[in-house]
Amino acid sequence: MNQNLADVLQVTALVVALVLVHRPLGDYMAAVFTSRRHLRAERWIYRAIGADPDAGMRWTAYLRAVLAFSFVGVLFLYAFQRVQHLLPLSLGFDAPPPDRAFNTAVSFVTNTNWQSYAGEAAMGHLVQAGGLAVQNFLSAAVGLAVAIALVRGLARFRTGDLGNFWTDLVRGTVRVLLPGAALAAVLLVALGAVQNFAGPQDVRTLTGATQSIPGGPVASQEAIKQLGTNGGGFFNANSAHPFENPDGLSNLLALFLMLAIPFSLPRTFGRLVGSTRQGTAVVAAMGAIWLAGVVAVTLVEHQAPGSASQLAGGSMEGKEQRLGESASALFAVSTTMTSTGAVNAAHDSFQGLSGGVLIFGMVVGELAPGGVGAGLYGMLVMAVIAVFVSGLLVGRTPEYLGKKLGPREVKLAACAILVTPTLVLTGTATALALPDGEAAMTNAGPHGFSEVLYAYASAAGNNGSAFAGLGADTPFFNTTLGIAMLLGRFLPIVFVLALAGSLARQRRVPETAGTLRTHKPLFAGMLVASTVLVAGLTFFPALSLGPLAEGLAT
Repeated sequence: MNQNLADVLQVTALVVALVLVHRPLGDYMAAVFTSRRHLRAERWIYRAIGADPDAGMRWTAYLRAVLAFSFVGVLFLYAFQRVQHLLPLSLGFDAPPPDRAFNTAVSFVTNTNWQSYAGEAAMGHLVQAGGLAVQNFLSAAVGLAVAIALVRGLARFRTGDLGNFWTDLVRGTVRVLLPGAALAAVLLVALGAVQNFAGPQDVRTLTGATQSIPGGPVASQEAIKQLGTNGGGFFNANSAHPFENPDGLSNLLALFLMLAIPFSLPRTFGRLVGSTRQGTAVVAAMGAIWLAGVVAVTLVEHQAPGSASQLAGGSMEGKEQRLGESASALFAVSTTMTSTGAVNAAHDSFQGLSGGVLIFGMVVGELAPGGVGAGLYGMLVMAVIAVFVSGLLVGRTPEYLGKKLGPREVKLAACAILVTPTLVLTGTATALALPDGEAAMTNAGPHGFSEVLYAYASAAGNNGSAFAGLGADTPFFNTTLGIAMLLGRFLPIVFVLALAGSLARQRRVPETAGTLRTHKPLFAGMLVASTVLVAGLTFFPALSLGPLAEGLAT
């Protein structure tokens, strides 16, 4: 089959699958978060944690619950790692040092899943399944809950009630993530992914050498790492490892899993605000940015300069032969634009301009379509900015879904957007200025700069992937990247929930002839332009010093 045709068919199959699931999954999630009925298993959980599932929360109470739950998660996961050597199924591994344990605990609780260690050589089965995989569910459910709270703020009037965090958390886990991950795990096992609790097996290779083959509960962790847009991996090679990602079909399934919920949540948003066309405008903007990134990286990787790349038909360094350039490019763009962070190729080996697109996908806020929940609330914050800018252009008071966007709302939206660039640029500058940061760089020049910029973009954006050429398993990077993950996750949540509370207290503004039609293609275009321009104006100087300089020099 012609390679170009195969590339088009692969993307087309993925898009068709996402279109088919968009409406039913979006409607199902809307029903989950509006249902008045509690399942029996859910009632048991509420009694165990002492929560009243029917009590409404103001934004401040909702925020306190989010922060307290996440803080306890960090403490538990840190302690769990530090006593690993005393636990069953530890496989004889020692406890990680304090700085790495802190980084890992923060990473998985913030839905980042940055890993400064090789999973199969550092973590036992109990920590992997009982600690890391559990946080894969819970961190995704937290993001989903915050998104639903913001949607309620847009949908409700003259109330401070944003719903109940504990109810949203439990329902997102029990009714959305658990069933989806269970089904995905079964499919992955059927496709050849490993699922057992066996220790390393020593086998003799064809050349007579001895090789240790690790086992473990891989498929179950792989399923939720993709469905919850978590990232990370059971193995150091991540989704390039055949035990996690056996072939092209499992690769396509992984892509579908990481994109399904983020691309379906705009439908949920539309149902909850009473206008599905509003959700269509949001998902159209998300899809346009994602597709543009896929096309750009695929073209650059296929047309890579150099005789070796031309003879191979593309840039194959750092890529799996069984997957090829196109599947690697599609996976790379999807994982950096969804905050997933899983990788099926070495991003460090991508061409300079491709690396720039991947970094741009993270610094733009990973809104296209973004992580589970985080993508939707990030795009809705950007919609507030787009409406405000549109109002300035036509000289009218900005309004969105019957809500006036005054100084308070716009300031909160602006603060949420400014968190990522502040953390990324400050962290990168600090690392490059200090000896600890410079010593970890294995490359000089623009590529070395890109490695550091990518690391802080990945951490602050809660992505978790890396330019693997950076030696980041040091106390300096484990600590500073951990802080960037914490602030990059929870500072935007503070501003988003404050925005939701402010919007929920407003009265309905009647629609007039001058009201901006936010369900039209024109607004979807404004949303794309606002998203690209905000990141472009902020990060263009940094991108010029790194991936753009490298790409233009080749």
